Amino acid sequence: MAAGPTRTPQRERSRGTQARLLAATVDSLVECGWSGTTTTGVAARAGVSRGAQLHHYPTKAALVIAAVEHLAERRAAEIRGEAAALPSGPRRLDRVVDMLAAAFTGPLFAAALELWVAARTDPELRDALVPLEAQVGRELYHLTVDLLGVDERVPGVRESVQATLDLLRGLGVANLLTDDTARRTALLEAWKRQLAALLAPAPVER
Repeated sequence: MAAGPTRTPQRERSRGTQARLLAATVDSLVECGWSGTTTTGVAARAGVSRGAQLHHYPTKAALVIAAVEHLAERRAAEIRGEAAALPSGPRRLDRVVDMLAAAFTGPLFAAALELWVAARTDPELRDALVPLEAQVGRELYHLTVDLLGVDERVPGVRESVQATLDLLRGLGVANLLTDDTARRTALLEAWKRQLAALLAPAPVER
């Protein structure tokens, strides 16, 4: 007697449902903004029943926070993967800054910015978002330290890395409303030169 079709385990189905919901949530935030994103709209976009959506994410805040957390983890993994192809030597810093700059102009950044603005007047969203953003910020900082191959215990390194991330975040915001490519490129080139000087090993005294 032939064996019947293998049934997909419940856990696998659950993960698939969650993945579709999270992807649909990010798409909705990017296309419709926070106010235009609804749980029913996300469920329809994901091809998931309303009941299944409520089972996994009972509130809008829970859904969008999970979506941003998921994308942040995925983007960090992608950056680590891309880092394998980075050159060594002086060109590495340029490539690292360019790679991080791209992270602040993608869909994750646009979705996150929608949440930052909404959280200003939504206490439930703010309470959920603040610890997540702190966690994402710490992980991005440590990732940047690793990519640059610097020692954060050296005076000035921590501040230089954080200043780089703050600059990239600000340039990402400026780029949302208008194409700011020319200005952003010029600023990044200037900052790369300054950053290389800030992170250069101190000369050994003889």
